[in-house]
Amino acid sequence: MLFIVRKDAILMNLQIQWKIFIAMARANALGYGGGPATIPLVHKEIVEKYRWMDDEEFTEVVALGNTLPGPIITKLCGYIGYKVGGIVGMINAVLATVLPTAILMLILVGTLTTFRETPIVQGMTNAIMPIVGVLLLSLTYNFLKQSTQKAGFFLTIVLTVISLLLFEWLNLHPAILIVSLIAIAFAQKPKPQPARKEEA
Repeated sequence: MLFIVRKDAILMNLQIQWKIFIAMARANALGYGGGPATIPLVHKEIVEKYRWMDDEEFTEVVALGNTLPGPIITKLCGYIGYKVGGIVGMINAVLATVLPTAILMLILVGTLTTFRETPIVQGMTNAIMPIVGVLLLSLTYNFLKQSTQKAGFFLTIVLTVISLLLFEWLNLHPAILIVSLIAIAFAQKPKPQPARKEEA
């Protein structure tokens, strides 16, 4: 009986690890334009398909990941893998994140380098970029929607405008602003709740 239970647990864990690998590999293999462009594809796999996270947790992980050094997509996938499958899941997710890109680069780098100026390759690149833009806009809309629900419409607009000015005009790194906002949030003392009057 114990053997059967352990066998079922091992099989279930293998299934989870396989799903982690497929989800991350699929998102990263189809992500054109680097880490930020891959985030919407990871969101689709993790939040919409497998439901390992909700929108709120995914947004928080992306925000915190941007405060740490290194590629955002590796940190994001590593955390998700750890949450779903433990240490093995984290290693599995990181491998699934790196391997597809590395293999495709080895296969295609020679071909694309040779033919990158041809109309076919140029047309492919020009056709893909608008799709990447739509994916990023969709994810941005979801983030702003959640922010307005929690922080309010006015504060969301103010922070959005300030962030845009700091990033575009002053070339401020996003991590600096995110860490600053987190520090301000931790520094604020919670307002004391008014004592309830005891009913007579």
